[in-house]
Amino acid sequence: MRSKILDKISFWALFIVIVLLPVFFLPFTKIPLEVSKGLLLVVGLVVSIIFWIAARFSDGKIVLPKSLVLVSSLVVVVVLFFSALFSEARGESFFGIILNMGTFWFMFCAFLLLFASSIVLKNPDQAKIVLRGILISSSAVLIFQVLRLFFSDTLSLGFLVGKTGNILGSWVSFGFWAGFSTILSLLVVEFSVVSKKVKLALISLIALSIILIILVNVSLIWGILGIFALFIFIYKIYLFSGNQQTEDKKILFPVFSFSVFIISLLFFISGQFIGGLLPDYLKIPNTEIRPSFVSTFEVSKSVIKKDPIFGMGPNRFADAWAMHKPSSANSSPFWNESFDNGSGLLPTFVATTGLLGLFSLLLFFFFLILSGLHSILLSLKRGTNLDGMAYFIASLFLFTTALFFPVGMVLFLTAMAFAGIFVGLSSNHPNGEISISFLNNSRKSFIPIILLVVVMTSSAAFTFKYIERFIAASYFTEARASTTIEEAENAINKSVSIYSNDLYWRTYSQVHLLKINSLANKSESFSDEDRVELQTSLNKAVSGALSAKSYNPNSYFNSQTLGFVYETLGSLSIPNTYEKAIESYEVASTLNPLNPGIKLSTARIYQALGKNKEAKDYAEQAISLKQDYIDVYIFLSQVATSENNRTEAISYGEKALSFTPLDQNLIQYVNSLKNNNSINTTSGNSTTENKKQ
Repeated sequence: MRSKILDKISFWALFIVIVLLPVFFLPFTKIPLEVSKGLLLVVGLVVSIIFWIAARFSDGKIVLPKSLVLVSSLVVVVVLFFSALFSEARGESFFGIILNMGTFWFMFCAFLLLFASSIVLKNPDQAKIVLRGILISSSAVLIFQVLRLFFSDTLSLGFLVGKTGNILGSWVSFGFWAGFSTILSLLVVEFSVVSKKVKLALISLIALSIILIILVNVSLIWGILGIFALFIFIYKIYLFSGNQQTEDKKILFPVFSFSVFIISLLFFISGQFIGGLLPDYLKIPNTEIRPSFVSTFEVSKSVIKKDPIFGMGPNRFADAWAMHKPSSANSSPFWNESFDNGSGLLPTFVATTGLLGLFSLLLFFFFLILSGLHSILLSLKRGTNLDGMAYFIASLFLFTTALFFPVGMVLFLTAMAFAGIFVGLSSNHPNGEISISFLNNSRKSFIPIILLVVVMTSSAAFTFKYIERFIAASYFTEARASTTIEEAENAINKSVSIYSNDLYWRTYSQVHLLKINSLANKSESFSDEDRVELQTSLNKAVSGALSAKSYNPNSYFNSQTLGFVYETLGSLSIPNTYEKAIESYEVASTLNPLNPGIKLSTARIYQALGKNKEAKDYAEQAISLKQDYIDVYIFLSQVATSENNRTEAISYGEKALSFTPLDQNLIQYVNSLKNNNSINTTSGNSTTENKKQ
């Protein structure tokens, strides 16, 4: 009796995680979506596991699915652990800022969710409750987003920006979720016996999902959705082709899956000709950027040459992109962007976890698909296990999207949960489970009890540690949103005292740079106390940047931040700091060799030192990396002006103007040069070099 109560608590805790994950957020806190959803994942998952273990202590029996899917998932976790262990930035690879997607601990939680779903939700009735719950939460997400299209400011919740801001993540991820809702609704409509009201509600959900996919207007979504809708159509035709139709049991043509397939085919083929009409009419932008598959492949190939076994380490694709990005990236408007993920999960895994990571992930997908096909063949033969088949198809849809696009944590975790439910339902027969009884035999009970106690205590300890770092993240968010230097300083001090990482230390350094500038700009009443505070802030700005670099020495952001700190100190006439700034920028340039902004920063320091020849050399290097870099031409024009070379100054100014002929600031600047006026300005379209710091 006690074990049943504990099992129910475990079930409802896991139910809350899976069902509320799409809709959960912390409104008006400015805490990022994925951070708040991570809190739900960790707390809910650990509560479920602890109560499941308590139930096992009560009944003295452990029942586990006998599945190669679970074994292969364990292989993935082991490979991720060793990849993080051998990473040159272990903190970044194990945990990241706050359980970032791609870190070892996030992926461990994801596969733990898979395992927990397979053992807690193996009962068909409980699985159906989860299915109903996810359909309801999905409906809520879609309806809320429709309302946001017309009342975006009113329903911003304090953190959603624009019409496309949503509680799932990116706009394209939202489109894939609408596709998932379509597939899930089709599976229920086509294969389950439901009332007319429920069927009408599901048809309405399909229609709403299709409309929202049209608004997202991404051909990849239509392609994947069309393939899965076609499979459902063929599967139902074949499944019921041998059944005899009677008046009491009519076999209807699968019109809904066929209709979704035709609509998907139409929008996939037509592209922008038809697909762009509704988004253009409602003025819905879709400017999401990501590396292409070819670019991701090139980066992964370069990483494999250097680290073939374990890659650079989990959660380090941004470092890999900075080091190995193709030169063609500088021709795009997003040349200075950093990407935490590649074009999809699989190619990103190659760069971050190496060939072993790729092999382990392929092994997991192989056994999942093999198990799913076996389930489908059984259902074709016996007409059974249709529920398990539905969970398999739904999870496969989400995994397929993750392979081609960085869909975010909600879709990936839902895929893991559904795969786990499928494993549990497929193993729910006498030969599909492993049963271990340990309370009846004192000799056999010791090891299982110790293992269960270790898992329980480790889960609780991990939760406490996560909550601690969640609090640090809340202080960091407060620091970024502060309106005064004093508030920002207090918040960031609390954040780094609880949990240190390079992002927090960079922000710590920037806050003290702001404080330095504020003190240095005091023209009157500069007291001895201000002088002491200035020196303290100087030391803290440097120590923060050094701590960031120590945390991850292979991140060019950290070396660039250190260079910027020394450059700022040099502008305050502090001796030997310009030389240190050059050294730091050189390191940053080594870590991001194709970034022209770092070359320009170095050139400016040489100009400040009065070394115009070296300044010109670095500026020319920047131009060789990016031919249309307006800021460099303006810089060279200013150097020429300082050398009284008016002809060359005008030439560089006109070259900059040729790229943006309508820039009024540039027009005024060039005219001032021609009129022999001394005006020091930059283009209104110039790029801020340190915007990423």
